[in-house]
Amino acid sequence: MVGQRDFYEVLGVERRATAAQITDAYRKLAIRFHPDKNPGNPEAAASFKEAARAYEVLSDTDLRARYDRFGHAGVEGGGRHDFNDISDVFEAFGDLFGGGIFGEAFGGGRRRGPRARKGRDVFCQVRLSLVEAARGTNRTITFGRHEPCTACDGSGAKSGTKPQPCDYCGGQGQVIQQAGVFRLQTTCPACRGAGAVIREKCTGCGGEGFTEEQVERRVTIPAGVDSDVRVRLAGEGEPGGNGGPPGDCYCVIEIEAHPFLTREGRDLHCEIPVTFSQAALGATIDVPTLDGPRPLEIARGTQAGDVIRVRGLGMPEVRGRGVGDLHVHVHVEVPKTLSPKAESLLRELAAEEHAAVSPKRSSFFSRLAEYFQGREGEGTEEVKE
Repeated sequence: MVGQRDFYEVLGVERRATAAQITDAYRKLAIRFHPDKNPGNPEAAASFKEAARAYEVLSDTDLRARYDRFGHAGVEGGGRHDFNDISDVFEAFGDLFGGGIFGEAFGGGRRRGPRARKGRDVFCQVRLSLVEAARGTNRTITFGRHEPCTACDGSGAKSGTKPQPCDYCGGQGQVIQQAGVFRLQTTCPACRGAGAVIREKCTGCGGEGFTEEQVERRVTIPAGVDSDVRVRLAGEGEPGGNGGPPGDCYCVIEIEAHPFLTREGRDLHCEIPVTFSQAALGATIDVPTLDGPRPLEIARGTQAGDVIRVRGLGMPEVRGRGVGDLHVHVHVEVPKTLSPKAESLLRELAAEEHAAVSPKRSSFFSRLAEYFQGREGEGTEEVKE
């Protein structure tokens, strides 16, 4: 790390430079120090690799954040390439050199033939109950994707024939246009980058090489998942192009509503109704949990709106870092109709309450009376002209 120049200084940009400005600055330096323009010049080669290393770090959001905070020490060994050789630069930034603005032979022209492409990802939805989400489960899922055509073995050509090299690009999938020192490489318009053309198409797939199929897979859902979490099945997506790897299948989780419990992160919440006498005298009642009803003690003098926290009865953390809590919200119900006996008892209770007013209640009504007495006469003064 000793002697390394600041990466922003290397590219000649300010620390607040945008991604587009960083890319543009790197392109200019790559043209300036390109080995094809500076044959046998070790200083230009060193500058070429130095600019590539700076671009790799500053064009990556995570690496750039670490570099801004810790400098070179924060990204030491964090890049994907060593850039010990000029070819490492071409391999790392082939899109900028080979397939982009500079052209094949102007630096990036080290690869031949059509470029391998990773297949597209596919998605499916998995609905779970809250209990299944808490415990984890296994599901058989069905989703659509393309499979190699059995009639042509994925070639797209009619049985007994095979794709032929493209005459326009010579089977390379790319064509090159040269203007002085600059060479521009673009996708072949005849074969669209495939490097081959199909003279006689397969009747089973229409020359595509693939057919739409429904496949079944078994997926393990970890405990603690929440809605919109995606569970990845690696390599189960669309097939890649030109020998590239297949994409992935993502199972998007949707959690069904529970009749009594609601979720907030790892914690669960429920609302329970209690009678006035239960709240005043205390009681033991059943509350809903993921494992079914569970007795809970309501303390004497519990107020409406109180929340009772029961530790360890929430949702597990999906990475196994603990379990949330259950929050029981108390709702005190007031009866709308009373029997004569109940009304008589409540009137006795009301008389007892009036005779023994709590300090807090007495203070409230005293302040309330003072407030309204202070407002008497407001707005009644005679307006004199």
